[in-house]
Amino acid sequence: IGPLGAKLLLVLGHTKCGAMAGATQVMLNAKKAAASGTPAKQTTLEKLLAGLAPVAAQAQQELPSGASEAEIAAKAIEVNVFAGMARLLIYSEPVREKVKSGDVQLHGAVYDIVTGEVKFLGQHPKEKVILAMGAGSTDHALGA
Repeated sequence: IGPLGAKLLLVLGHTKCGAMAGATQVMLNAKKAAASGTPAKQTTLEKLLAGLAPVAAQAQQELPSGASEAEIAAKAIEVNVFAGMARLLIYSEPVREKVKSGDVQLHGAVYDIVTGEVKFLGQHPKEKVILAMGAGSTDHALGA
């Protein structure tokens, strides 16, 4: 893509992501507040992190019931990588067209900040569906 002629685009998340941990906490607190009928008071930071809460909620749905907050936050990192990949395919015409033609591959990965290892997640599991939907499709396609 572009002057460098890149053939591979990599959306890279990282372990122990503070934003995903915060978003997970915000999502869980919102669920507790909804269950108790008392609205949760949010700080400005929590209001910003609420934008990532749907990623944390999807991560929680993909895990077995009773998953810990730390497990949900860790899964949310992968879910967020796939959401980022979907956004690139939906909203970036150059990326979408190059991936569609096979000139470029789009992959996801998670960098482990402790070990330095990279876990490659591969292509988006719904890449063909997203490409078939075309530009500006709704965000329901953003999940993994």
